[in-house]
Amino acid sequence: MKKIAITLMAVVFSATVFAQSAFDKFDGQDDVTSIIVNKKMFDLMGKVKMDASDKEAQQYLNLIKKLDNLKVFTTKSTRVENEMRAAANQYIKSANLEELMRVNDAGKNIKILVKSGAKDTQIRELLMFIEGGGKNDDTVLMSLTGNFDLDEISLLTDKMRFPGGNELKKATKGPKGPKGPK
Repeated sequence: MKKIAITLMAVVFSATVFAQSAFDKFDGQDDVTSIIVNKKMFDLMGKVKMDASDKEAQQYLNLIKKLDNLKVFTTKSTRVENEMRAAANQYIKSANLEELMRVNDAGKNIKILVKSGAKDTQIRELLMFIEGGGKNDDTVLMSLTGNFDLDEISLLTDKMRFPGGNELKKATKGPKGPKGPK
């Protein structure tokens, strides 16, 4: 019984480590812009004093407390785009992410995948990959982990204004959920 428990812990730990390092190779590359926000920063942001009567600000603070990690990588480089696509595809298979939706709009291919939590609207991980539609379009790879509801994402994209946020906001509007229409 001990061996099974130890093996199970090793599998869970290695999956967590892989999730954290799957996209880290893009951080610090010359052709890549990186935004990385860790749990400690979310904790600090969650302690900011705000007007208690401002409902939207309170919702934002509540969401921030639920987040663990945000990584956003953008590039215009075709070489790096291909590397990002390969890394994302490999990670999608290994992490058992479920496709929330896929959009092809004006040459841009947008994929949004999730790992569900305990409830249908609860998300433990969200991965978004946007392939640029032209030479001047950014390719965006975003990973967000925590324990949050899908309907809270549009609030995050409004406040943080990160690359790909508009696409994510459009995708999460309406009564879709991880089990909803694709």
